[in-house]
Amino acid sequence: MARFLIRRLGFVLLTLLLSSMLIFVATQVLPGDVATMVLGRFSTAEAKAELRAELGLDQPVAVQYGSWVTDFLHGDWGTSASTNAAVRELTLTRLRNSGMLALMGLLMYVPLGITLGLVAALRRNSWLDHTISVGSLAFIGLPEFVTGVILIAVFSLKLGWLPSQSAIDPGESFVSVLPQLILPGITIALGELAYVIRMTRSSTADVLRTDYVRTAVLNGLPRSKVLWIHVLPNALLPTITIIAIGIGWLIGGLIVTEAVFSYPGLGRLLLFGIQRRDVALIQASCMIIIVVFCVANLLADILYACLNPRIRYA
Repeated sequence: MARFLIRRLGFVLLTLLLSSMLIFVATQVLPGDVATMVLGRFSTAEAKAELRAELGLDQPVAVQYGSWVTDFLHGDWGTSASTNAAVRELTLTRLRNSGMLALMGLLMYVPLGITLGLVAALRRNSWLDHTISVGSLAFIGLPEFVTGVILIAVFSLKLGWLPSQSAIDPGESFVSVLPQLILPGITIALGELAYVIRMTRSSTADVLRTDYVRTAVLNGLPRSKVLWIHVLPNALLPTITIIAIGIGWLIGGLIVTEAVFSYPGLGRLLLFGIQRRDVALIQASCMIIIVVFCVANLLADILYACLNPRIRYA
């Protein structure tokens, strides 16, 4: 197990290193000039040069990258050129907000997706199986902004049950903002639900056809015991990977949902940084998303290895 963990940690560190390089290069080739974006088109050349020197943009690219990585590891993520706020506090606050929204979505679609996938697999080729499969395909093809607008029109404007906007104050707890999280949570849950359903159904159906499951049934084991002991631990392995990938997406890929519901999350902050060409803000936001994605996949690998010990020696 120790060798497995060391190997996976090595992959994570390599991924973070390569990702940091790609993020840095991407911010260097963004169109526009930071100094012009901050000071305006009618600022003097001297003022622009002074700002570039203050931000370290007049140094060689290799020096800029080294300084950025070193400062980032020491917790100094720079200052936002567009808001003049500390990037570290700004991004971590938005990360907390996105984390609460992601948690809401996970609590909605993971149990429901696994349950519906199991039901579809246990009732293969029945009307229930076909209904669940067709419904999951419909959710995949439905854009998030359409789902969000429909939910707002029905549950907020018509029925008045839930708020149409999800603006929250810093420091509020998950429970206190629960009403603001329901509609955006449903929006992202419907998008991810289909993948969990289809993966769970496919893997469960494959496990049900294996010889050891058939032997357990022929030996007279109760159906519930066969399902919980022999089927689920193996059928859920691919689903765990899908869920882990979904966590990375939930943290950084919620730009559309956060925009529809005016939610102050990390995805919306990243979009703001791109629009303002705020290099420090873009770099920190992207690195946080990559770190969350890598940590989620590492935890999925560990859980995968716990459920299937053969993976440790692969």
